[in-house]
Amino acid sequence: MSGNAEGTEITTGLRRVVSIWGSFTWGYADVGADVYVALGLVAMAAQGATPLAFAITGAVYMLIGLAYTELASTYPVAGGGQYYTLRGLGDIFGFTAGWALLLDFTIDVSLFALSTAGYINFFFPGLQHQPWLAIEGLVVVVFLASVNLRGIRESSWLNEVIGAVDMVSESTIILFGFLFAFNPSFFAHQFVTQFPSTHDFLYGASIAIISFVGLESISQAAEETLRPATVVPRTSLALIFTVVIYALSFSTLGLGVLPWQVIAQNQGDPIAVLAHHIPFIGFIAGPFTALLAATLVLASTNTGIMGYSRITWSMSKLGLLPQWFSALHSKFRTPYRTIIVFSSLAALQIVLASLSSNAYDTLGNMYAFGAVSGYVLVMISLIRLRFLDPDSPRAYKTPLNLKVTYRGDTVEVPVLGIVGLIGTVAIWVLVMWTHAIGRIAGPAWLVIGWAFYFYHRRRAGLPLLGTVARDWETEQREVLRSAGEHRLLRQYEAALARRQARQAAKVSQEEAGGDE
Repeated sequence: MSGNAEGTEITTGLRRVVSIWGSFTWGYADVGADVYVALGLVAMAAQGATPLAFAITGAVYMLIGLAYTELASTYPVAGGGQYYTLRGLGDIFGFTAGWALLLDFTIDVSLFALSTAGYINFFFPGLQHQPWLAIEGLVVVVFLASVNLRGIRESSWLNEVIGAVDMVSESTIILFGFLFAFNPSFFAHQFVTQFPSTHDFLYGASIAIISFVGLESISQAAEETLRPATVVPRTSLALIFTVVIYALSFSTLGLGVLPWQVIAQNQGDPIAVLAHHIPFIGFIAGPFTALLAATLVLASTNTGIMGYSRITWSMSKLGLLPQWFSALHSKFRTPYRTIIVFSSLAALQIVLASLSSNAYDTLGNMYAFGAVSGYVLVMISLIRLRFLDPDSPRAYKTPLNLKVTYRGDTVEVPVLGIVGLIGTVAIWVLVMWTHAIGRIAGPAWLVIGWAFYFYHRRRAGLPLLGTVARDWETEQREVLRSAGEHRLLRQYEAALARRQARQAAKVSQEEAGGDE
């Protein structure tokens, strides 16, 4: 990597300053906050079957999570799903995954900035409508963009504090709720008598996937995480378990305490309304949860900004976007151009969504498309990288593998990866079928991206549909060395040496056969 001649920027690497707790809270701040936003949206569609909608998408999320855990610990670099897809499928697919996830991250920022305003307005009901929500959301975006311009250490500290307080508070609400407020008969009654139509249920299930978007954040921060091959598996697996438990608990508790209509009518602050109806602690739990939710959703907005700034920085380094995006600030070493450009796009999305009848639903429609489109390509890449790159040491490997022989080598095919691919494709089909806005705006976003990609590649003299030749072995060595993963580096060197020895032996046998 080379420096830049401009006095205000450099293009050297990112700082490794994120700890194990910081890595966990980057993901938790994103995924843990999603239920605060998704519960009302899912209840509006899935009605009495809301917990079932969360359970179905939660199962798929766990499979996606296992794939991300393996990939992020094997390739601990900024870029996440875009980088894995590029290595597994090539440049055009890597760009497509990255561009789809960029839509996801910008929608994350705009949707969660509005949700931050919604929970704050629990204390100011008169402001719980447009244009006040949009104005407050824009203020949130500007504030967090400024924080991220200063650096990930400051951003990570914000997430770590909020994440710790929120986990204690959420656990308290769930415990008191099930002990003193949950009514099993009422829950069963709603599930049986308020089951939605097939279309509405499937729409609710496809919306519920936004409760489980966040592992990408851990992957994006992998290049700035200390000892990532060791840390990322621990944080990712803990996050998968924590988030699924919370999502299922809140959706189940909600329908055992309140009619689904009440939850659906309070899309801006559903968890605060639920907490307010819990005996003994409701008088304080409602306001406290609203305040806490506002801070956690604020942290999720923060992770979205970190996500699109790192993914565009990575894409520009790899030739998928112009080098202009890869510039780092000389003082803070942050990709300030990407932060400014895509924060502006998120602000524009807030303005446009506020013109619709339901800004939350409008943004949620598009949120699911970007996430699931990227996940489909990531799951394919997980499987293909097992064949293309069997030598890279995998600190964590997705369970249940089937050994096959491929070109003389033994390759472990991830069975759960195949199941996860089927699940993500199924959800993608649901999104395209049930999301009226997403099936138009989502593909339009991809078409705009492809046009920009071809324009950039032509100007840069790069192949339009082909893939640039890269020395992945040298890069993998450098990644492991810079991450301090010396044990894995030695394993990688040994694996490469064994492969070279096998190739040399094969050549010798062929030459010997030719001489005969």
